[in-house]
Amino acid sequence: MSDRSSPAALRAFLERARDGGVALRLGSGPADGARIIQIGDVHPSARRVARAARWQLDEVIGRLTELSGLGAVASLSAATALLLEAQARGEPAAWIGLPPASFFPPDLDDAGVDLDALVVVRAPDVTAMMRAADRLLRSAAFGLVVLDLGFDRASGTGGTAVEIPIAVQARLVGLAQHHDAAIVVITEKSHDAASLGSMVSLRAEAVRERGGGGGARGWRVAVRAVKDKRRGPGWSELADAIGPAGLT
Repeated sequence: MSDRSSPAALRAFLERARDGGVALRLGSGPADGARIIQIGDVHPSARRVARAARWQLDEVIGRLTELSGLGAVASLSAATALLLEAQARGEPAAWIGLPPASFFPPDLDDAGVDLDALVVVRAPDVTAMMRAADRLLRSAAFGLVVLDLGFDRASGTGGTAVEIPIAVQARLVGLAQHHDAAIVVITEKSHDAASLGSMVSLRAEAVRERGGGGGARGWRVAVRAVKDKRRGPGWSELADAIGPAGLT
């Protein structure tokens, strides 16, 4: 990471992220370890994905969005969908997380994410995560910042234990609106648990269900709005997915 610390190296990195090197795969990304298949595709090898009308980058720009759930969740899949869209547009994206909470890089690579163009920040605690998000948004260089607050059972950090002061939330939302960026926070909590705070404009659950196309490995990924200040809650987006070979 030290080779990216100089201004020249950072500019070169951001240019690479904007210029491409990623395949154009818009819409709902793969379920955690699965591939979303666009309706009408004749074969899964096409590796194209369905674009959801409500769950897309334009819908979350300038907003604080929370992705939450427990059990058979597909939060990483829903976040990956936005990540793919941001990279396809040439918008640099960042993923900030706690050390124990992480995505599986081969899954994102298999989904079409350009890992070389993705900024990954490992923060020691939630406060450091917020500071990192603040700095990235202030740079005006990023179109999407994902904050992964996945639950750390060893320390009790994450999930329902996370509290982000309203002043911090307001500052991040103000930066996102000013720079046309999206902030997506991944949490692990039940449907009836309180959201991160009043500044959350959209809260959604992404879950996986049996019954999609693809035979024994078929799944459906559903993104459901628990709270939506713009459209109102209750809407859902559904897409078929094919799980990895080891998923039965």
